[in-house]
Amino acid sequence: MGIATVCLSGTLDDKLTAAAAAGFDGVEVFEPDLVAAADTPEAVRARCADLGLTIDLYQPFRDFEAVPPPLLAANLRRAEHKFRVMERLGADLLLVCSSVHPDSVDDDDLAAEHLHLLSERAADHGVRIAYEALAWGRHVSTFDRAWRIVRRADHPNLGLCLDTFHILSRGSDMSAIRVIPPEKLFFLQLADAPRLDMDVLQWSRHHRLFPGQGAFDLAGFLRTALETGYTGPLSLEVFNDVFRQADPRVAAVDALRSLLGLQEAAGVDTALPAPPRLDGVAFVEIGAGADADAEVAGALEALGFARSGAHRSKPVALWEQGSARILVNRAAAAEGATAVAAIAVESTDPPASARRAERLLAPILPREHRAGEADLAAVAAPGGTSVFFCRTDVEEGWRADFAPTGDPAAPDALLQCVDHVALTQQTDDFDGAALFYRTVFGLDPETPAEVAAPFGLMRSLSMADAAHRVRIALSVAAVRRGGWAPAVPHPQHVAFATGDIAAAARRLRDAGLLLEIPANYYEDLDARLAPPPERLGLLRANALLYDRDGDGEFLHCYTPVLGSRVFFEVVQRLGGYTGYGAPNAPVRMAAHRRDRLRRKA
Repeated sequence: MGIATVCLSGTLDDKLTAAAAAGFDGVEVFEPDLVAAADTPEAVRARCADLGLTIDLYQPFRDFEAVPPPLLAANLRRAEHKFRVMERLGADLLLVCSSVHPDSVDDDDLAAEHLHLLSERAADHGVRIAYEALAWGRHVSTFDRAWRIVRRADHPNLGLCLDTFHILSRGSDMSAIRVIPPEKLFFLQLADAPRLDMDVLQWSRHHRLFPGQGAFDLAGFLRTALETGYTGPLSLEVFNDVFRQADPRVAAVDALRSLLGLQEAAGVDTALPAPPRLDGVAFVEIGAGADADAEVAGALEALGFARSGAHRSKPVALWEQGSARILVNRAAAAEGATAVAAIAVESTDPPASARRAERLLAPILPREHRAGEADLAAVAAPGGTSVFFCRTDVEEGWRADFAPTGDPAAPDALLQCVDHVALTQQTDDFDGAALFYRTVFGLDPETPAEVAAPFGLMRSLSMADAAHRVRIALSVAAVRRGGWAPAVPHPQHVAFATGDIAAAARRLRDAGLLLEIPANYYEDLDARLAPPPERLGLLRANALLYDRDGDGEFLHCYTPVLGSRVFFEVVQRLGGYTGYGAPNAPVRMAAHRRDRLRRKA
């Protein structure tokens, strides 16, 4: 498993150190990284050896083939220099990209002749040439045409590099890969990407993603490539503006996690335990400082939760209703602060879930617990949230850590369960968080969305298991600059499912904890969706938001922000609606800001 240094931020040594620490076997050295390095090629070679990294590829060599004689002579001189550098590095494979030079000509025979000549020179230095069709190549832009040229060139030191972005961004037929002999398939470069309608060069340079973070069928590509008999490196080459600024140690871990997840999806044996079935959210733990504890408790009481347990050794209270459980931890947040400190999921095999998480590089969190208390496996998710895997229905499980308070939950629960947990991420964490929950939990991504919110464009991606028992909704501000920001930075919320949304809204209003929605929203709703008058009246009277699609309807309401950043949502799903009311997000955000400003006044 390899990674191109272009994927990571920092100096060449920063990148090599991060790649080795994450667990990669090898690297592609991006030429500009070497040019900017203070170390000699010999020192870089020794550093890689010390780190246990092979140098699998040196790249890129551009604009070589099918050019006029003066340019060819200059290109061969340039190539000789690169071959000598590669000998010093200990690298034996050079990536040659199809030409974009304005003076190149559309002549496959000439291109093959030039590549044969280059391969002859390379062989003298013990170097092989991997020819790659750039999706924006001037004349050669598809892998099947690149393969025709390689066949015509007919040199043992010349083969192909297949790059998933260049192939899948053009919608090329992957089945044609099967005709390439394995000895001519020199290298695979893997990158995902979102589906975008834009110039392919800009798409490639700024918007590639690690496998599993985009929309390409990388698993299908990898299966097809491996069917040829290819046994070389699986290497990531991802150009991404965020990754190139992020901590390389974090990005490298995300990268390796993505590659492990891709191999699993493609049916390659990775020794990953299969994700056990998830049966719902066991509990959500909210850290609430002393100033916020009363606010959170008041909202839970208003929603019908009972404070049914107190932890035997920690300042943690258990609140429950139906199968919805909230732990409020007064020690997990600063004064006045609130945060979703942990999410616990019901796993049919918690140890296997924990082993999978560890194999996918999730940091194991040390947990202090007294004798006789449950020892729950905990791992760290991006963004500071902890994740637990547990079983609530077993004896001596986590609930045994709580002494009953004598205030059991009412049998006629208004709220049924946790519908979803929504976590706003910082820009650097968003794609990594999506990858984490997708691979570690085994969740499937749902349709991504973009919302023009009051404080800038918001991206969102939700993931769920097949039965929709566990839903995680992630969002991020696409750009955040300067000091102007909403009153609630990086909000988080827990959504509860109910069968009577109006009753829940009335309880919140009676407690002064219902987020008010402006009349303009209901006038627009009437114009857009024309709900029946009685339905519209119910929505307006109870400050309910509404959405619908071809499968069903969605009604929801909110509390104000409790403490610094957490709030609750109550949702009612009718029919087969599986979304989250995304069109209503800007209205909710504006309402929360008004409420915050009013409370501060």
